[in-house]
Amino acid sequence: MVKKIKEEVLRYDAFFEPCDEGGFTVTVPKLPGVVTEGNTFEEAMDNVKDAINGYLTLLQEDKFAIAQ
Repeated sequence: MVKKIKEEVLRYDAFFEPCDEGGFTVTVPKLPGVVTEGNTFEEAMDNVKDAINGYLTLLQEDKFAIAQ
């Protein structure tokens, strides 16, 4: 069984789950709806950073509280 990898990304825990077909699916539990993927760990890391930044930008624009 393949084990998930937990990394702190931009102050948020991101969980990298290996996919059977290769690559990773990434979720950020404190930011509902933030899910991304990548063919390599590095690509998944870049994609989750972009997803977190986009999510936080939208929260700021809409004046919502940001999860810490």
